[in-house]
Amino acid sequence: MKIYTKTGDSGKTSLIGGTRVSKHHLRIEAYGTIDELNSYIGLITSQAISDQNKKFLKEIQDRLFTIGAALASDPEKSKMKIPDLLDADILQLETAIDEMNVGLPELKNFILPGGNIIVSFCHLARCVCRRAERLAVGLQEESFVDEKILRYLNRLSDYLFVLSRHFNYAAGLPENTWHPRG
Repeated sequence: MKIYTKTGDSGKTSLIGGTRVSKHHLRIEAYGTIDELNSYIGLITSQAISDQNKKFLKEIQDRLFTIGAALASDPEKSKMKIPDLLDADILQLETAIDEMNVGLPELKNFILPGGNIIVSFCHLARCVCRRAERLAVGLQEESFVDEKILRYLNRLSDYLFVLSRHFNYAAGLPENTWHPRG
């Protein structure tokens, strides 16, 4: 199988289902941002973190592939069976957030991104996740997007924020809190 097909050389690409759209189409932006997010999560997993965290992040990467496939499909024409995103996937994120939050200090200030490299990667992933969520919301305004995708992305950004705090706390670093002038 060749990696290059040359069918995108004119600035168009195909959705699952065969519909050809511009490479700047909102659907392409949405699933491209999911791919970017998945890459950042891969960056986190390549750091010195626990096997348990790596395993959970790999599950998240799998869910992101599911979301990417759903967003890459033409809801009107695709007959391909796409794996489902489940309410249990969202609950799994919520459970992980709650478990990590138990050991963290109470949040009294906004947190500025940074701390160490792993914490910084978590913040980058969180920001990309928020962008993916905004794009999916925009896409939902013009085409079908499963509401579970929006809920999952919203919860995933929360998870990545708490994960950054968790890694920061585990490293014994003080939180980089924002104290506005005034």
